Amino acid sequence: MEESSVPCLHLLTLHRELLVSTITSIQCLLDNLLLNGFFCQEDVEIVQRIPTKPDKVRKVLELVQCKGEEACEFFLYVIYKVCDAYRDLQPWLEDINYKPSGSVIGTEVVNSDPISRYSQKLRHEISRDTSFIMSYGQQEETRLEDLYTDTVMELLNDTNESLGFLENLNQLLGDDAVFNPQGEVIYVMGDAGVGKSILLQKFANLWSKKELKTDALFFFKFRCRMFSIFKDAEEISLRNLLFKYNCYPDHDPDNEVFDYILRFPEKVVFTFDGFDEIQEDVDILKIPEVVSPEANANALQLLMSLLSGKLLKGSNKVMTARTGIEIQSRVIRKKVALRGFSPDHLKAYINLHFKEQEHRELVSVQLDASPHLCGLCSTPLFCWIVFKSFRHLQTMHDDFHLPDTCITLTNIFLLLCEVFLSRLASPAASSLKKSTRCTSETFRAGLRPLTAFSKLALQGLERGSFICSQEEISECGLTEEDLSLGFLRPVSDYDSSGGPANFEFIHITLQSFLAAFALVLEEQTSTDFILKFFSECSWRQEVSCTPLPFCIGRPVNLSLNKPFSTNEHFLFTNLFLCGLLAKSQLGLMGHLVCPALLRRKRATLKSYLSTVVRSHMQGLPTYKGDDGTKVHVLPNFLWMVRCIFETGSRQIAQMTAKGITPYFIKLGYCNVYSGDCTALNFVLQHHRTLLRLDMDNNNISDYGVKQLRPSFSRMTVVR
Repeated sequence: MEESSVPCLHLLTLHRELLVSTITSIQCLLDNLLLNGFFCQEDVEIVQRIPTKPDKVRKVLELVQCKGEEACEFFLYVIYKVCDAYRDLQPWLEDINYKPSGSVIGTEVVNSDPISRYSQKLRHEISRDTSFIMSYGQQEETRLEDLYTDTVMELLNDTNESLGFLENLNQLLGDDAVFNPQGEVIYVMGDAGVGKSILLQKFANLWSKKELKTDALFFFKFRCRMFSIFKDAEEISLRNLLFKYNCYPDHDPDNEVFDYILRFPEKVVFTFDGFDEIQEDVDILKIPEVVSPEANANALQLLMSLLSGKLLKGSNKVMTARTGIEIQSRVIRKKVALRGFSPDHLKAYINLHFKEQEHRELVSVQLDASPHLCGLCSTPLFCWIVFKSFRHLQTMHDDFHLPDTCITLTNIFLLLCEVFLSRLASPAASSLKKSTRCTSETFRAGLRPLTAFSKLALQGLERGSFICSQEEISECGLTEEDLSLGFLRPVSDYDSSGGPANFEFIHITLQSFLAAFALVLEEQTSTDFILKFFSECSWRQEVSCTPLPFCIGRPVNLSLNKPFSTNEHFLFTNLFLCGLLAKSQLGLMGHLVCPALLRRKRATLKSYLSTVVRSHMQGLPTYKGDDGTKVHVLPNFLWMVRCIFETGSRQIAQMTAKGITPYFIKLGYCNVYSGDCTALNFVLQHHRTLLRLDMDNNNISDYGVKQLRPSFSRMTVVR
C-alpha cells in the first residue's frame, strides 16, 4: 500500500522520531490547531509548560493523535502550507507522496512562524526605507519608481575585460558572468556619482516587493561607513550586528530566526554600500578572522569574515566601491562596472524628471548643443544636480537656462549650493518670479550657513569621517533652520539607541566641494593651508597575507611628484579648490573673500600647480617602440588634467602639453569617462606636434568623442 493512502494518524506514529527531531517551530502548530478548534487553551498551556523542545513536539503529537484522524490530517496540512517554517520536512512530504485532501484544502492556516513573520517584517521595513529618494530638503521626497532609471551595467572578468552587459537588476544575482564560483562577493564598482547607492536602493526595493528573482527570505543592508563608528575595543555579536542595524525579530524566544540564518545562509542577501568609505585606523592585517557566529568581535572583523565566507558562507553578498578599490579575485564571485547613462537612459531620465513637455524639449535642445554638458550628465549625480537646479531656478528667475559655455564640475556644485541657499529667501519672495538672477547676492546672503557647512565638511575630511553628530553641527554654528536647507540629511543606520540623530552630507562629493570652499574662505591661516590635501591624497596599498587581502588605503605624506595619486575624497577637494580659485569664478568669490587674500591664494595654487605639472611630466616613464617614444600614463595623470581644466588656465595647459614629449600616449584603463574628454582636449589642443592617442578600455560615449574633435588636427591616430 502506498504511504499516501495510509491514515494520517498512522503516519504520525510511523515517522514520530523524524518529526520530533526535525520540527522546530512549535508555536505555529499550536496557533493553527487552536484557531481551528482542534486544541483548546488548556492543551496549549500543557505544551508550553514542557521545558524542552523535543518533549514539546512529542506532547503535540500525542494530543493531536488523541483528537483523531481529522486533527492529524490538519497537522500535516500546516506543515505542508507553512513550508518556510518546516523546510526540512518538505522532502519527507514528497517521499510519502503527501497530497492534502479536499476536507482540509481551504482551511485557514495562519503563518505565525517567527521566521516567516521576520521575513515579512523585513520586507515592510525595507519597503518603507527604500520607496522614496530624499531630495534637497528633508521635507522633499520623490518616489523611487518615479525617478529611478537604469544605467549601463557592464560585466567584467577578473582582469577587467568585458563579458557583456546586465539588462536589469534581476540578473545581478544570477550565474551569468560568474568567473569564480567559490567567490562570495558580487562586486559593483563605479565612479563617484555614477549611481551605486541608488542601485542598491532599487535592488532592496525589488526584494521588498517580491519582484527580485530570488528565494531569499532575509535582506540585510549596510552602509560601510557605519563600521567606522565602532570604537577599537567595542565588540558585537553577529546576531546583534544583523538585527540591531536592521530590525529585531518579534516573538522569537527560542532564537529560531538566527538559527535558521545559520543553517540556511543561501536564504540571505547582504548589501554593503561604499567599501571605500571605511575610515579605519586599526591594522586590518592584525585582526583575526571570526569563524564562530556566536563570538563577540570587532564590527570590522565581522564584516571581513562575512565577505570572505568565514561567516555565513554561501549567502548572497553585493558590495559597492568606487573604481580603483581593488579586491583580490579569490573573494569576488562576479564583477559589475557601472558606466552611467547611455543616450537612451539620459532621454528616459529627462522624461521622468520633467513632466512638462516644454521643459523636456528645452533641456533636450540645450543638452544637444553642449556635448560637454551631455558628457557630464552621463553621470547620474551630476545629471540630477543639473536637472533639479534647472527646475528650481526656473521657478525663481525668468532668465535662467542651462550654461551654453563649457561647464565644470565646480559650476555644477555651485548650482546646487545656489539652490540650497535660495531657500533662505522669504516665502513671499520665492513665490514670485524675479526678472533677473544674481548668484553673488544669493551666496552673500547665505554666507553664514555656507561657511558653517564648509567648516563641518572640512573637519570631517580631516578626521576621516562622513558622519556628523549633533554636537559637531552645533559647534560649527549651524541651527535647526540651517539643517532644512538640504546640505545634510539625517541617518538612522548608525544609532539604534534612540539618541539624537546623526547627519551626513547628501553625497560625499558635496562634502569634498564644501571642504574646498572652507579652504578658500579661511582667513586665519597662511595661504599654503589650501594645499594641505595635495600632500595627503595618496593611499599606501598594502598586500595582505590573510585570506581576505583588501587594498586598504591610508593617508601618507607625499613629495611634490605625487600629488595626484589615489585618495578620491581628497582628490575631489583639490579639484574643486582649483575650480573655486579659477579666474572665471573671481566675480563670485570676490564677494565672499577679501580680494587681496583671494589673489594670494590664487597665486599660491598656480605656483604649486606649475611646479607639480613640470615635475610630473618629467617623471612620466617612457619606452622606445618601433614607431617612436611611447608612454602609458596612469590615472593620476587624468586627475592632473582635470584640475588644470577646472582652473581654466591656458598657461598651465600649454605647459602640460609642452611636457608631453612622447610620440604615442596610452590612456588605456585610466577610467576616462565622457566628461573628461573636454579636459583632455583643453590640454592636448596645445600640443605642437602630431600625437597618437590610445584610449582603449575607458568609458567614452559619442559625447566624449565630440569633445575631442578640436584636438583631432593634432593627432595621427585616435583609438
